[in-house]
Amino acid sequence: MKLALLGKGKTGSKVIELCEENKNGEYSDIELSVFDSKNPLKKDDLNRFDMVLSFLNGDTFLEHYFDLLSTSGICVVCGSTGFEWKPEMLDKIKTGGGTWIKATNFSLGMNLVKEMIKIASKANSLFNEEQLSFHINDIHHTKKLDAPSGTALSWKEWLDHDAEISSERTGDIVGIHELTIDTPNEIVTIKHEAKDRRIFAAGALWAVKQMQTLGPGLYDFSEVALQVMKENE
Repeated sequence: MKLALLGKGKTGSKVIELCEENKNGEYSDIELSVFDSKNPLKKDDLNRFDMVLSFLNGDTFLEHYFDLLSTSGICVVCGSTGFEWKPEMLDKIKTGGGTWIKATNFSLGMNLVKEMIKIASKANSLFNEEQLSFHINDIHHTKKLDAPSGTALSWKEWLDHDAEISSERTGDIVGIHELTIDTPNEIVTIKHEAKDRRIFAAGALWAVKQMQTLGPGLYDFSEVALQVMKENE
């Protein structure tokens, strides 16, 4: 499989490391080429690749690559965040005939959290809704530009309740997300902490390998992971 990687920043560099370290093992079937601002991916390059993996920031991805990739029909795993997936974007992907997987967070463990949050969303069936409050906090490194994080926004979407979101940017923290449900007599907390940025790279490469099981269209990473979990029940 010939894979074009867009961006070699904090997470993209981990993709490179994993592929190099496991080139005779888990990722032996992946032939990786790296593109960045000094070596941009061009239209003429696309026919050399089976798939594109992007960890560019959202603005750069939208400005320079979305139209190119969506109209080409190539398969894309998109880890670029900080923008809204609008209906016209989905239409372009559908018309182009490509298969896309998108994620705000490629942690495989985050998919377990999503199922927990879906259960937590039913809290109002056990407690007086007027006495419930929901709070989501995300903590990341100081170089993360978007706040709240895309993951925090996803948590609120999964929760499907009004929830206060707060963000902290400090040090070189990879990512901590916490949902607190406050009731009159108890506090319930769901927390996810990324110990190493490799989890996002490994999850993205896992998504690359799942691509062959999917038809054309745009899929959320969590939907793909949930389907795999159901198949193994």
